[in-house]
Amino acid sequence: MPGAFCLVLHSHLPWLPGHGVWPLGEEWLFQAWVESYVPLVAELDSLAAEGHRDVLTLGVTPVLAAQLDDPRMRRDAATWAGLWAMRAREMGFDRDPSRRAAAEREYAAASDAAARLATRWGAGASPVLRGLRDAGVVELLGGPSAHPFLPLLLPELAHLALQAGLADSTWRLGTRPRGIWSPECGWHPGLAATFRDAGVGHFVVDEQTVRDSGGHPHAAWRVAGTDVVAVPRNLEVTNLIWSSRSGYPASPVYRDFHAREEFTGIRLWAITEADVTVDRKRAYDPAEAAHQVDHDVAHFVDAVRDQLLHAHEVRGEPGLVVAAYDTELFGHWWHEGPAFLGKAIRALRRAGITVSTLEQAVGNGHVAGDLDLAPGSWGAGKDYSVWDGPAVRQIAHENEWLQRRWLDVLARERAAGRLSNRRPDLDQLLQTLWHALSSDWAFLVTRGQSVDYARRRAEEHRRDFHLLAQLVEDGRREQAVEEARRQGLQDNAFPALDARLGVVSVP
Repeated sequence: MPGAFCLVLHSHLPWLPGHGVWPLGEEWLFQAWVESYVPLVAELDSLAAEGHRDVLTLGVTPVLAAQLDDPRMRRDAATWAGLWAMRAREMGFDRDPSRRAAAEREYAAASDAAARLATRWGAGASPVLRGLRDAGVVELLGGPSAHPFLPLLLPELAHLALQAGLADSTWRLGTRPRGIWSPECGWHPGLAATFRDAGVGHFVVDEQTVRDSGGHPHAAWRVAGTDVVAVPRNLEVTNLIWSSRSGYPASPVYRDFHAREEFTGIRLWAITEADVTVDRKRAYDPAEAAHQVDHDVAHFVDAVRDQLLHAHEVRGEPGLVVAAYDTELFGHWWHEGPAFLGKAIRALRRAGITVSTLEQAVGNGHVAGDLDLAPGSWGAGKDYSVWDGPAVRQIAHENEWLQRRWLDVLARERAAGRLSNRRPDLDQLLQTLWHALSSDWAFLVTRGQSVDYARRRAEEHRRDFHLLAQLVEDGRREQAVEEARRQGLQDNAFPALDARLGVVSVP
């Protein structure tokens, strides 16, 4: 089959330790970790054992990597898996045989996750990621520090965020990633120099961004005037899974994410029909779901093949199909997702389709030419409105003021000759800035999801930033260091960050 297929997974959660537990907060991390990241790595390990290499491209944001390496989060994730097992054990005494069967499945899954957390994940995520990369199973993508929406950053801050994120990945993983995931697939032409100067080789954009620029989604494109390559995701193939209404995860036989048993929280039901109450839902049948996975895998392979044949027919040369998703879709939101991914990779290769990483595809010449890449994102409307629209205009305005104040504080301290040594107050000030600029807060507000939590998080980080900045500006060094220590007890995602350089100091 001419051409190549690339699967890209983007793994990200904002900084959650110390910021609530449920429904958003630390349990958000534990759910994604245990239900998505653990089974995904298990599937990749199985593929590796079968001899598969260049399976997919995996992005893990620096702020998520910090949480997956954090000792307390590792302990608490294990506790969370243990509590999951206890809840399943409790249901095991139910009189209903279907509930007892579900409890047995859940107990086995929880016990397996706990064992993997203690062994494969025992030292955190970094050794796991390094091992998969060094074995040639995955390509790892980097990205800016705490997932800011780059098109809305001042040029100096966009440069700083990207350099800091890539340095952190180098510190954790041993090598500097060549490819990145620009948060929310955000792009504007002013980022070309930022990416080039950071040594970025390639990054993912939305198909519509390329189409709006006069290109097509069947190849990657060099950003005009640079050697940086933009790789568009193929929406027709991506939406076979991504679409909430018509995508595979909406199949009636798959396990319902939202419907939970009242006392244990265990998911007992199949989706059955959209928007029906629990009393009208069927019991979840794993065998029926497994059969549906096989059906959907076959359909997915046919769709990829059709796209590659169409691209070859239209262009007269091998094409490229890129499907890109949030990692948390697989396992957490779509229970059967990890199994689907493993089966899909195997089936694609059996069908003669080349499965590749982004770096390998670019290196093999799947680049159509130069393109003046227009602004865009993968958000609703394919523009910036999710992050600067009417609902979040105040957040966008406050974020700009935070950036300008940081630049002003640093310039004053430099002019006064007070940057000869590491400054814990400035190091923490920069960390607090990154957390405030996370794209997640505006996204949640615009989408109407956990609005109060998102607004509170944004406001807390802004408040902490201004409090610490004022102490620095007033020359109250002892109070500034003490305030930095207080903030660092909760928000210390990047302990090696040197604010004087704006990056992690890599040995």
